Amino acid sequence: MKKKNNAILIVDDDTSHRIMLRTLLSGWGYETSEADDGSTAILKVKERVFDLILMDIRMIKVSGLEALEQIQTINPAIRVIIMTAYSSIETAVEALKKGAYDYLTKPLDFEKLRLTIERATENMLLRKENQLLKMSLEDRFDKENIIARSPVMVKLLETVAHVAQSDASVLITGESGTGKELIAGATHYNSPRREAPFIKINCAAITETLLESELFGHEKGAFTGAQRKKEGKFILANGGSIFLDEVSEMPLSMQVKLLRVIQEREITRVGGEEVLKVDVRIIAATNRDLKELILKGAFREDLYYRLNVVDLFIPPLRERKEDIPLIAQRFLQIFSEKNGKKMKGFTPKAMDKLINHDWPGNVRELINAIERGVVLSHSEFLDMEDFMAPTPLSDIEPPAPASSSETLIIDESLTLEKAEKTIILKTLGTVNGNKSEAARRLGITRKTLHKKLKEYGMDTE
Repeated sequence: MKKKNNAILIVDDDTSHRIMLRTLLSGWGYETSEADDGSTAILKVKERVFDLILMDIRMIKVSGLEALEQIQTINPAIRVIIMTAYSSIETAVEALKKGAYDYLTKPLDFEKLRLTIERATENMLLRKENQLLKMSLEDRFDKENIIARSPVMVKLLETVAHVAQSDASVLITGESGTGKELIAGATHYNSPRREAPFIKINCAAITETLLESELFGHEKGAFTGAQRKKEGKFILANGGSIFLDEVSEMPLSMQVKLLRVIQEREITRVGGEEVLKVDVRIIAATNRDLKELILKGAFREDLYYRLNVVDLFIPPLRERKEDIPLIAQRFLQIFSEKNGKKMKGFTPKAMDKLINHDWPGNVRELINAIERGVVLSHSEFLDMEDFMAPTPLSDIEPPAPASSSETLIIDESLTLEKAEKTIILKTLGTVNGNKSEAARRLGITRKTLHKKLKEYGMDTE
């Protein structure tokens, strides 16, 4: 009866007993590793992930009870089965209270041992399956679900399928709204890590003081408000992938720490000293030119090369217009079902306008237009008037390129602050309120743009 290679750590200071268990478990199809003391077991748990630990409770240096407590803090998901003599049943019961899965008395009943291990590993498998079932279907990206017909996108998806099989760090670049998160998901879910967690974090959405805690976790009392220990995204993503969106907005102080994680494959919680090993694939994304930021001293060159082992560039929608009809039709169907309508398609005039529009907000803007059209439509076919609000799509034209001699004329009575506000609001209007694109055109970060809008008393959500 061959098992699925569950990794079991045998912890016992009795060499002959360890050898006997190793032989028995190997014969049942389990992968085994050994430790002769609780302290060695703790070190091994830090180095790799085990599915189950079979541990003696009485050992000379560090007891099974002490080791159990520390192992619980390192990886609370590991099932620990305690082995004990009849005389220490009370201690075994105490171990159960501290988180042990079960206990067995010595000398071991081999059939009971086999059934207990099977129950523990099956229980663990059910937990993993339940976690996967709880994932939103919208988060389970697959390259086959990415809509593309254009040669450039077909080639990109072929590259994703190839790169996904490796563990190399990936840097996804492209304008805001092109689908970088979708490509990141496709890279993870088509990889050998697909059954492990895919953890996402937006580096621009979290303040510098909290970003380190979000990534690496913190100990209780590490800072004001840290009332309990918290695991960071790297620990949660262990065995899987972590997606660092808008990595260009990461402060330089955090860039140094991220570089160390990539190099050493280990993290330390904020306020802690314990070094924890992590096995995580890093996928990063940005809509900014990192080489330009390196020249400005805003991004570390060594981190850039660590992240950019494989570069996946997503072209803007205006450069792959062949994809527009497919995307439009797919989301017409999705939003029709969502709103209880039976939409059949687009009028020729509407589709022509969709194809020829410049789409500064890329796929995200197109999807928004389709949803708005479905909500406003009274027909089975979307027409131009259905896309109205806040600005009729028929009135939107690509912005004319500025000539080298063009200058911005501002009333001399305006203060510098008012002139700045005028430029920012004008740029936002040009890109239909797309803050990421506006920030890119203004040459500032999205965080700075949010700060400015807040100063103007405008809603930044």
